[in-house]
Amino acid sequence: MPIFMIERRYASQLEATVDTIEGINQVNEAEGVSWLYSFLSADKRRSYCLYDAPSPEAIRRAAERAGLPADVIVEVSERILPDGSTAAI
Repeated sequence: MPIFMIERRYASQLEATVDTIEGINQVNEAEGVSWLYSFLSADKRRSYCLYDAPSPEAIRRAAERAGLPADVIVEVSERILPDGSTAAI
């Protein structure tokens, strides 16, 4: 399944609770997407999330249902490592 990086921009600082995350995971499951992990910016107003998903549209549907932004969605396929080599994700 393709891997996607999603940039999310929030109007205010993100405060994720266990209940919120459980709700997001339930919506994702219903849409056939899987949240792998996220990075949160220092100001807590942006996140960069890595997802397994069949398509960008599935991610957009899940984000809309969960009330989350999905400002930029980019399919990714490789990592560039510090030694200059590449590795599949």
